[in-house]
Amino acid sequence: MTQLMETIKNRRSIRKYEDRDIPEEMMSILFESVQWAPSWANTQCCELIIVKDPAKKAQLQECISPKNPATKAMTNAPVVIAFCAKKNQSGYFNGAVSTRFGDWLMFDLGLATQNLCLAAHDQGLATVIVGLFDHARAETILQLPDNYSLVTLVPVGFPAKNPSPPKRKSIDELIHYEVF
Repeated sequence: MTQLMETIKNRRSIRKYEDRDIPEEMMSILFESVQWAPSWANTQCCELIIVKDPAKKAQLQECISPKNPATKAMTNAPVVIAFCAKKNQSGYFNGAVSTRFGDWLMFDLGLATQNLCLAAHDQGLATVIVGLFDHARAETILQLPDNYSLVTLVPVGFPAKNPSPPKRKSIDELIHYEVF
């Protein structure tokens, strides 16, 4: 198995982190992984907000339902990365939507988020992608301009433990040839 496949297969959503800071060199690699994520027509609509301040992380935690298993991760992780996208850029050509799905920013940010999560795991860090929260409230906390959307919040840190992999569908259940 290649190192990349090993990283893909072993990456997990981790919600508990050790109480230690992430070295800047490691953070730089995470940022570089986002920089090199593919995007629609190379629009590179993804921008990050790095949150380390405990008070700001606590405010973001209040945007998440207490029943969400990632709620405690917002303050437990040393860093929370907010993935934001400039609206009306990705998936547009000459100012008009050019895809069936409209603004392509969700796809582009999915690619950037996955790049960061894999790069984090490859360095011994852990992440969890948080998508269920009060986006409008979090955008206000992060002072996001109106022409941007906050898509995900990703706590990052050294894992307190590494869980076993969840059951996966077989390849035969995923693949269709020629027609569905």
